Amino acid sequence: MTIVFADVASQAICAFHDRHVADKDWPQWAQGAQGAQASASADDAVWASVAANHRCNIRLWDEEDQARRTDVGTNAIAANKRAIDRFNQKRNDAIEKMDEALLARLASVPIMPDAWHNSESAGAIIDRLSILSLKRFHMDAQTRRSDVSAEHVSVCREKLRQIEVQRSDLASCFDRLLSLASEGRAFWRVYRQFKMYNSPETNPYLYGGKQ
Repeated sequence: MTIVFADVASQAICAFHDRHVADKDWPQWAQGAQGAQASASADDAVWASVAANHRCNIRLWDEEDQARRTDVGTNAIAANKRAIDRFNQKRNDAIEKMDEALLARLASVPIMPDAWHNSESAGAIIDRLSILSLKRFHMDAQTRRSDVSAEHVSVCREKLRQIEVQRSDLASCFDRLLSLASEGRAFWRVYRQFKMYNSPETNPYLYGGKQ
């Protein structure tokens, strides 16, 4: 990994993800940019956004699980769904901030005319690595259950193996993208999500355009 991205190699990012996904209290105390930076052990815009994104994914996972409950009323499920919307918006905001911060490090690097245009941004890849960390953690927990059949454990072990392969492949792609970008041989853009359904100005059910 080149010097400009030495601190954000995939190995460091995956280690950060794994460390905090196993800490059940981290999403609650690491609130805001200051908490995110402190938990990332780096006063840096990239790591602050990495932490914010990962925190949202952890909270989203829990809310998604709760939203599937069948032993609670509709009000509880509606509260989960609204929390999912809220955390998903923050998650996407963090992806954009990761891309902005990473691209800021490349401000002085000229892009070659034949540079590879990566369709997925580096921030989006980090988001996927965060989700794979969550899948890895929770699938591993399934392999350790004693209240399920041997078949369930076996199936989950195979899924865990595939998750490990997927994460390893994605991490390699991430490192290669940053390496090529630091040499001007690849680039990506910040892609805005423009989540219209969360805005009272663009959701017709919120601004009165539909009844």
